[in-house]
Amino acid sequence: MQTELDSALHQMNAAPESDVARLKFYERLADTELFILLEEEPEGDNIKPETVDYADLTFLLVFDREERLADFAKRSAPYVSLSGRGIAQMVAGQGVGLALNIGVEGGETLVDPTAMEWLLGTLAERPDFTEARPVELFAPKGLPEAVVVGIDRKLAASAGLAKAAILVGVVYDSGARGFMLVVLDALPEAQSALANAMNEALTFSGVEAGSLDVVFLGADDDFAQRAARVGLRFDMPEPEVPATPGANPGMDPSKPPRIR
Repeated sequence: MQTELDSALHQMNAAPESDVARLKFYERLADTELFILLEEEPEGDNIKPETVDYADLTFLLVFDREERLADFAKRSAPYVSLSGRGIAQMVAGQGVGLALNIGVEGGETLVDPTAMEWLLGTLAERPDFTEARPVELFAPKGLPEAVVVGIDRKLAASAGLAKAAILVGVVYDSGARGFMLVVLDALPEAQSALANAMNEALTFSGVEAGSLDVVFLGADDDFAQRAARVGLRFDMPEPEVPATPGANPGMDPSKPPRIR
């Protein structure tokens, strides 16, 4: 069965000159849970990944499905799971790339160390904080579809962090025009992560110009209710019941494992 990462890779390979297709692949890579093949069971927070060398470069063996890893290893093999962004953090500065889905027709590729460093740098970009007073709200017409799709995807992946979000067009007292995402009833500790996710949605959309402002309000706030009358609403999914954390050092994305 083709995965979202397979599809993004196919689209990138089919249009090698397309920056948008390339960005979409790296966005999927960052957001996808990947399984790293190990030489042996982890020791605490330390792991020893299996690697392959190609053209004097070293690559971790990673797969986007457990079954694909098992088919490649042809044995009961230890592994850890981590998002692509977590792996980028883990290998930062080590000159290591990813050998992705080796042996999977249409899904295998090499992501070299330079590309991993670029991905880490792109993910590290943070939104700016500004102060401006909105004076007019309107339907978000003119915002590229790629941005709307990216926002929808990021919000869908943020289950339980907020109740909903409303996308509107906005005019500020300075005369500047733009777009704003009003996030409703967000958990205070999740606001920074949600703002970063929206920044990524804009970055990976391939849209070179434009901006997206993000504000956090209660659903009963007057401004939020004004936005609801003209904007595009995204209802956020309820959180899934969290699994009981195990000894897998990849379970906590804020603490990527260390390679030994």
